[in-house]
Amino acid sequence: MSDNPSDRPADTRSICAVVVTHHPDMDFPARLARVLSQVGAAVVVDNGSSAPELEMLRRATDRATAAVLIENSENLGIARALNIGVHHAQSLGHAWALLLDQDTLVDTDMVEQLLTVQASVVTDRVAAIGSRFRDTSGQTVEPIRLSAQGEHWQEMESVITSGCLLSLRAYAAIGPFRDDFFIDYVDTEFCFRARAAGFRIIMTRAALMSHSVGAATSHTMLGGKTWTTNHSAERRYYIARNNTVMLREYAGFGRGHWLWKSITRTFRLTKRIALFETDKINKIAAAWQGWRDAVRGRMGPRRR
Repeated sequence: MSDNPSDRPADTRSICAVVVTHHPDMDFPARLARVLSQVGAAVVVDNGSSAPELEMLRRATDRATAAVLIENSENLGIARALNIGVHHAQSLGHAWALLLDQDTLVDTDMVEQLLTVQASVVTDRVAAIGSRFRDTSGQTVEPIRLSAQGEHWQEMESVITSGCLLSLRAYAAIGPFRDDFFIDYVDTEFCFRARAAGFRIIMTRAALMSHSVGAATSHTMLGGKTWTTNHSAERRYYIARNNTVMLREYAGFGRGHWLWKSITRTFRLTKRIALFETDKINKIAAAWQGWRDAVRGRMGPRRR
């Protein structure tokens, strides 16, 4: 292993939690307190919440000696907010960042379990250690596993941002989260880029947090069970757009092949919305706008 301090087994003092908020609920301070008890420091990056919500965040961070609140006057997107938080963690000299969504409820021993995994992976090329989670919506999403595995971990193609223990040395080598994605597939794209650079993505075998993917509901169709996440029209735009960009940049297809595959995926998304979700017209229109913008190379925040 390398002599770089960030490659050695971590401890809680070397970890800075980075939590992104956007109109958080009133239970957020309690969830934050559970995180603060397990890490050396924390930075909350808020994306344009209301005045009462900001006041709640200020009180929550003021009560903690090692917590900082960064207030963005508008929604800069999850990717930009993560980069702001990670850069703050780097400026404080931390070696690792624990990335979290505002609604994720971490287990009381989450960091202890992540450190056990980090110490057991004998390599200095780990970019991120993701946390398996209990899906509070009832949907089970099994990510793609790769061949390597240990007693407490498995190597993965990608992991979700929330619950991810990010190596800041690897982040510096790989580059930041893509601001132009704004939201959705930000984590997947970073993991793909990390693996292309020779880093590994690890996930715990044990579930270390409670988390939900949208407001998922299950439906029976032709005798089988199908899920839909019921994301808003805004999210449907970014999902369709960034999924198409991922196909173009990482699938290794020729232009005709990735275009056809992205069209069929957007049709499947449209069908699921039309059959099972509310606000159908706005969501379908947003999905096709997302597909069109991806093909045209229009990135960043959605243009009305």
